[in-house]
Parts: sequence; C-alpha cells; structure tokens
Amino acid sequence: MLYQLSLGVGSTIGAGIYVLVGTVAREHAGPALTLSFLIAGIAAALSALCYAELSCRFPSAGSAYHYSYICIGESVAWLIGWALILEYTIGGSSVARGISPNLALFFGGQDKLPFFLAQVHVKWLDTPVDPCAAILVLIVTALLCLGIKESSLVEGVITIANVAIMLFVICAGGWLGFQNGWPGYDVLKGYFPNGASGVFSGSATLFFAYIGFDAVASTAEEVKNPQLDLPWGMCLTLSLCCFLYMMVSAVIVGLVPYNAMDPDTPISSAFAQYGMQWAAYVISSGVVLALIASLIGAILPQPRIVMAMARDGLLPPIFSAVGQRTQVPTLSTILTGICAAILAFFMDVSQLAGMVSVGTLLAFTMVAISLLIVRYAPPNDMPMGGVDPSSPESLALHTGHSEADEGISEGPFGNGNENNYHFCTC
Repeated sequence: MLYQLSLGVGSTIGAGIYVLVGTVAREHAGPALTLSFLIAGIAAALSALCYAELSCRFPSAGSAYHYSYICIGESVAWLIGWALILEYTIGGSSVARGISPNLALFFGGQDKLPFFLAQVHVKWLDTPVDPCAAILVLIVTALLCLGIKESSLVEGVITIANVAIMLFVICAGGWLGFQNGWPGYDVLKGYFPNGASGVFSGSATLFFAYIGFDAVASTAEEVKNPQLDLPWGMCLTLSLCCFLYMMVSAVIVGLVPYNAMDPDTPISSAFAQYGMQWAAYVISSGVVLALIASLIGAILPQPRIVMAMARDGLLPPIFSAVGQRTQVPTLSTILTGICAAILAFFMDVSQLAGMVSVGTLLAFTMVAISLLIVRYAPPNDMPMGGVDPSSPESLALHTGHSEADEGISEGPFGNGNENNYHFCTC
C-alpha cells in the first residue's frame, strides 16, 4: 500500500501547485482559494471512488481501458486505450520539457546551463530542442525497466522529499503569517471577492491538480491484495494531496494579498517579500522533484495499457510479453519511453496539452458509465474479476510467454479475448 501511496502522491502533486495558487487566487477565488481546492478535491474523490470499486472487481493493469472493455465493449475500449496512451505520452513529454527552465536557477540563469541541459534553438525548427527532457525520459524508462520495486523506491524517495518541501512552505509560511498578522486576509473585498461563482470557477481549474491518482489502478497486477491496496491507495492519495493543497493555499494567500501575487512564482515571491530569498532555491527544488515524480507517474501506466490491449487482441501479442526477472512489460516500456522522448526532444507539446484534458475527460466518463453498468447489469452476466493472479498472464507470477489455451476465441492479432476473466455464478 505504501507503494500505491507514493506513486499516487508523486503522480498527483506536480508543479501545478507551485503556479496555480497565484493564477487562481488572482483571477477567480481570492482568499477563498482554500475552498476551491476543497471543492475540487471532493469532485476528484467521486471519480476516485468509481475507480476504487471497479479496480476491486476487475484488478487488471489496463485501468480505465480494461473497465471499458468488459462493461461497454471493444470499440469504446479501443478508443479509451489510445486516448489514455496519448494523454500519458503528451503529459509526460510536457512535464519533461518543464524541468530544464526550473534548473536554470541553480546555475545562475538559462544561458549558463550546460549544453546537455539547455534548450537549443535550431534554424529549421520552430521550437527549440530539449536534450535534457529527452535524457530524463530515457532515464525514467530505463528505471521502469529494472522492475517495479526499484522504480517504487526511487518514486518514494522523491515523493517524500517533495512532501517535505511542501511542509516547509506550510510551517515557515505559517510562522511568518502569525508574526505579521496574516495581511493577505485583510483585503477590502473580503473573503469572497468574486462571490461563489469565483470559488466554483477556481475549483474547475484546480481539478486538474488532482489528476494522477488513476495511475494507482494501473498497478493492479503488481500488488498482493488489490481489493484492499488499490482503494486505500487512491483514497489516501487524494486525502493527503487535498490536505497539502489546502494548507499551502491558506498560508500563501494569507502572506500576500491575492491581487498582489506573482502569477508565475507565487510561493517563492511570497517568501522573498519577507526577506527569505534563499527559500526560492528550496521551492525550485520542490518544483523539479515534483516534475520528476510526475514524469515517472506518466511513463509507468503507458506500457501496462499497451500490454492489456495486446492481451485482448487489439495490438500484436508481442507487446504483452513480460520479463522473467523484472516482471514488467519491457518491450512496451521501451517503446512508449522512446516515443515520449522523441516528443519531448523535438516538439513544444504545450500546444497539444488540451489533448491531455480530453483523454482525462473520456477516461473518467467511461469509468463512471462502466460503474453504472456493473451496478445494474444482472450478476450472472458480469465478470467479477480481472486477470487471474495465479495465471501465467499475471504480472505478479509471469515467467515468460504463455501458450494460448485451447478453445479461446482469437482476436485480429491471434491472441485470446477475455481468457482470464472470472464470471459470477451466484
């Protein structure tokens, strides 16, 4: 369960918290930013509960794709699978391209970065190439190929460091607030400068700060007790993230009036106004760590979705192969990692960032529809489990390629469909 918690928190707490605080406070919520985070957290919790119930009934690495495949149909699942792959690829590439600018502070400026970390402008390209982003994506891909234990250890260390930096912001900022009387809350327009509409519009923007908990569901075949670990992992992830978000926002809007916040660097500039310029290095470290943790959380689910699609006959069966020693889909991991590295190196994926939102919306909608189908379908017609943990297909016990069982219907690429689903006979 600790691995699911570290993966979920690391994937969820990205660099957005270090930027969204200033943007949403200035444009929407004002001092009521904390309430916007709470409302967004409640909305995310409803989606997490849908994921939690389905992950208990269908513990498979395919996550939303697998739920759609069983409950809705193959065509919709094919669309959801590719939408998720596109979402994670673009999301991971955009996260990787954001690391280099944040490293510039430690080297004294963007022009002083080493050549392998700096973005380079090429005449025949409209956007600068980013070798740092590509290198980091390949390093994360190699880490994930080593095994789930090794990658979970690194993710856990990074997540702990990131949470510690957020706790520093809360504690140090709270001390400054009590020393100076919380000037940010003493504003003319009061606690709700834009009314309830500002709070709710702010929560709509902040909802995407909670995206990432669904990565926990993709590890269903790599936990000993998915019926217990997955729901607790997702619920604890959202609870911890919501608490940290609310505390950070309450402190920052109390230190600086919302209309005087720096929209780009609200937290570090707030500390700088109180003579703590050195805090900018601590906060920049938190941004870099958050981006690296988000990158791991974005690359990890992709090969598992590809593997699930290959099992169901929607992709060639070679992509369902799992390493004997590492227990991870090595070929799928390498392929998706290389694609993400190429995107991160050549393209400014910020223009495609809207596709990430589309993929998330599709996935969450299909998960909610799948849950309704499960609730109201006759029990004898619904499968009650995902991949059998004792079968050769399971990541937990996989020891190589498994031979096709006799009597199983084959998909377009020759592999069986739903060959390991358990149906209720009650």
